Amino acid sequence: MKITFPDGSVREFNEGVSAFDVAESIGSRLRKATIACEIDGERADAFAPIHSDCTLKLFTFADEGGRWAYRHTASHMLAQAVKRLYPDVKLAIGPAIENGFYYDFDAPETFTPADLEAIEKEIVKIEKENFRLERFELPRAEAIAYMEKLGEPYKVELIRDLPEDAVISFYRQGEFVDLCAGPHAESTGRVKNVKLMNVAGAYWRGSEKNKMLQRIYGTAFEKKADLDEYVAQVEEAKKRDHNKLGRELEYFTTVDVIGQGLPILLPKGARTIQLLQRWVEDEEQKRGYLLTKTPLMAKSDLYKISGHWDHYLDGMFVLGDPNDDSKECFALRPMTCPFQYQVFLNRGRSYRDLPMRLGETSTLFRNEDSGEMHGLIRVRQFTISEGHLILRPDQLEDEFRGCLELAKYLLGTVGMLDNCSFRFSQWDPNNTEKYIGTPEQWDEAQSTMAKILDDLGVNYTIGIDEAAFYGPKLDIQYKNVFGKEDTIVTIQVDQLLAEQFGMEYIDQEGKKVRPYIIHRTSLGCYERTLAYLIELYAGALPTWMAPEQVRFLPVTDRAADYCAAQAKKLEALGYRVTVDYRNEKTGKKIRDAQLEKVPYMVVVGDRDIENNTVSPRHRADGDLGAMSMDAFTALLKEVVDSKSKK
Repeated sequence: MKITFPDGSVREFNEGVSAFDVAESIGSRLRKATIACEIDGERADAFAPIHSDCTLKLFTFADEGGRWAYRHTASHMLAQAVKRLYPDVKLAIGPAIENGFYYDFDAPETFTPADLEAIEKEIVKIEKENFRLERFELPRAEAIAYMEKLGEPYKVELIRDLPEDAVISFYRQGEFVDLCAGPHAESTGRVKNVKLMNVAGAYWRGSEKNKMLQRIYGTAFEKKADLDEYVAQVEEAKKRDHNKLGRELEYFTTVDVIGQGLPILLPKGARTIQLLQRWVEDEEQKRGYLLTKTPLMAKSDLYKISGHWDHYLDGMFVLGDPNDDSKECFALRPMTCPFQYQVFLNRGRSYRDLPMRLGETSTLFRNEDSGEMHGLIRVRQFTISEGHLILRPDQLEDEFRGCLELAKYLLGTVGMLDNCSFRFSQWDPNNTEKYIGTPEQWDEAQSTMAKILDDLGVNYTIGIDEAAFYGPKLDIQYKNVFGKEDTIVTIQVDQLLAEQFGMEYIDQEGKKVRPYIIHRTSLGCYERTLAYLIELYAGALPTWMAPEQVRFLPVTDRAADYCAAQAKKLEALGYRVTVDYRNEKTGKKIRDAQLEKVPYMVVVGDRDIENNTVSPRHRADGDLGAMSMDAFTALLKEVVDSKSKK
């Protein structure tokens, strides 16, 4: 039997060897480090016998596949511990996720911190018992009967929903058995340093129509030092969590009677977003964008042309009955593209009119599931700088480059670019119902975009089935303080919607030609961007975007008038300034300003008045010493104009 390794080398082995045997033949250290494997591109147990020629990749904890199997086994150990301690609990699902794992439980009582401690201790016992993991398969009817006998209704539902020809597999460790596709580590003793992090609510199968379950999150590492480092990072991230810090600093709030995913931006949050929006609009204007303002809703007819009605209806807020053709039905817009196309279609266009760059600060509405709502990151109404470039084929690469350079400039200026990565999101030819267009059109669009990305030297990963329903896209992924990635900016190449809307221009030869379209955002959703900035800077936003840049702190009543006069001068120059007139000690005023993350505090006493000076403090650098008001104004101007991170 021939086994081919990732480096292309081929070795012969006896039929029935496992990946562990192969690893041992290479070296005992590799055998000890191996956790799982990949056989012919499919992840598999390293303890499973191999019966035919194949390609083989071994996974250690250094590999994603190894970490995934390690933590997947940890999730089974969690479930086993819970069933031991709380036999009446029903099991739902328990996958590995990035940086850890979770398991969903239907429990009669809420899990407490004390419960988590007890469960962790039981997991340690299970580790020491060192149960081997054994995989077995059952026919559908037997699998259902088996789970019914164990009293696991959620597992029965999962089995019933599997395709008729699906392989139904289970894993046994000691007395515990779970429905699972695998792969896993070889034994519970192989998985150490398991830490339970927290408990959260989660709807069964992610639908708010289903029962709310309890989700226990955890993580596991081979080395205790790595676990300790990760836990410390999580604790620091919690301190930066915008959902906590943004409320404490009064950037936003939410109100039950308004609804989930509909945050209220308080004056600080509204001001910061306004600053970002104006800045982005100015940068787009410098690059030749034309500003549009289009309606927040449209008749269903528009969305039927664009394809949203067939491919995105569940994500839209519909006003009226979509099934009643006798009455007009409207929907709030989930995106701006079909509206901005009407600007192009307003009159005939020549090749000389292109590229046409259209930009708009758009309010959009998307009907997210309530279980996905989170602070400012997942919301149902949001604002975004959306743009559409309508162009000739020969302009595509240059215009794509311009969109990418603008996004990188904006993200770099606010300090987020270093935490970004790039994903080339493509369609899935096996899931054609999700998309419009033919395979030939998709192949052409994706090959065109791949050439552009390669020519521009973009280092990207590929995401299959991540494309928009009308075209491939470059997603700029931002990793937040919790290590979770979200798409913050997209740049999409589209050939299909121009055809849907009958968009065309007259080329140099007098022929009617379909244009290319680039859909793009520049800084992403402003609410989400504000959330990330609060977390990135722990609430201490750079001075240029801070809602309050300077706070004067008068020491005496006489100084109050002086502060008011100086504040007025700065306000006239466009700076955001307040005066703390409270009858409090100077130390308390400074502490309060520090807690509110005000960049500059200007302490003014009688001596400052006599010397015509001020005594500014920076929230991070401390006392800057006495200086003239002109000198402080010059310092402030330099920091703000340069868009420094201070």
